[in-house]
Amino acid sequence: MITIDGSYGEGGGQILRSAIALSVITNKPIEIINIRAKRSNPGLRPQHIAAIKLLAELADAEVHNLKIGSSNIRFIPNKITKDKIRFDIGTAGSISLVLQAIIPAISLSNNHAEVELIGGTDVRWSPTIDYISYVLRDAYKAIGIEFSLEVIRRGYYPKGGGRVRCIIKPSKVNPIELLSTPRVEPKIISICSMLPKHVAERQIAAALSRLEKEGIRCNSYSLSIARAISPGSSILVYATSDYGPFIGGDAIGEKGKPA
Repeated sequence: MITIDGSYGEGGGQILRSAIALSVITNKPIEIINIRAKRSNPGLRPQHIAAIKLLAELADAEVHNLKIGSSNIRFIPNKITKDKIRFDIGTAGSISLVLQAIIPAISLSNNHAEVELIGGTDVRWSPTIDYISYVLRDAYKAIGIEFSLEVIRRGYYPKGGGRVRCIIKPSKVNPIELLSTPRVEPKIISICSMLPKHVAERQIAAALSRLEKEGIRCNSYSLSIARAISPGSSILVYATSDYGPFIGGDAIGEKGKPA
C-alpha cells in the first residue's frame, strides 16, 4: 500500500483529491495521512468526503476511516463498473472540486460515464463551474481528456441546489508544450441569479476597468441570468486557446461586496 503525506506542499484538499483519483486510475490502494494538516480546520470536511464517496461508489472501493475530521484514510479501489450515477453533495458543497477528482479518474481509467451532481456551482474556496467549463475543459482537451458539461441550475451558498450533468469520455494522455503559447485576448462571463440584471453588468464594468488599468484590452464579454433556488452571482475572466494559455480568475458575489 502506498502512503501519501497529506501535509506535503500547501497541505490542503488538492493533494487528497489527486491521490484518490490516481488510486482509481492505477488501481492501487493508498493510505493518506496528515490530511489537510496545514489548514485551520484540518482533517476531512464534508465536500472531501463527498468526492471520496463518489469515487468509491464508481470504483467499488473499500474505504476506511471516512468521517468528518479524520486525518488519515485508506482507499482500496477496484475496477470502475458504473457508467451512470447521480450524487447529491449536500447543501452548497462544491461541484467543481468533485469534478476535479472524478473527471481524470474516470477518463484516464479508459471509462465512459454520465454523472449528475447536486450542490454548489459558484461557492467560495472553489473554482466556479464556469472555470471548469471554459478553462479546465480546454486544458484537459489539450492533453486528450474530453468531457461535456451542462449546467442545469446554479447553486450558491448556503442553500446550494445546483445541478450539473457531466459526460466523461475515455482517453489517453497526449504531450503538451506550453513554453511558447500565443497571446490571447481575455473574455469575461458574468452570471447572476434572482438578482437585478445590473448586478452582472456592474461586475463586467468593474472587470473591464481593472483590465484597462493593466493595459489589457477585452472586447468579448457576456452576461447571463441563470436559474437557481437562491440569489447569487459570479464572474470569470479567462484566456484560452487550443494551444494554451489556460488562464482564468473568478470571484463570487456577496452581500455588501462591491462589484
